[in-house]
Amino acid sequence: MDKMKERLMELEIRYTHQAQLIEELNEVLTDACARIARLEQENRTLREQLGQMAPDDFTLSPDE
Repeated sequence: MDKMKERLMELEIRYTHQAQLIEELNEVLTDACARIARLEQENRTLREQLGQMAPDDFTLSPDE
């Protein structure tokens, strides 16, 4: 019966570590999704600003 208890404790420890890892990964994924959403919004804003500029606003140097 001791072997059974040891095995059960080992499985409980593994489960606890895996549950903690899943929670940490979830936090990382949630943060990454929030950053992506902010970058998408910033990208949209920049595109809108560029679209509102008149072609005369873009002066190219002779090298360009």
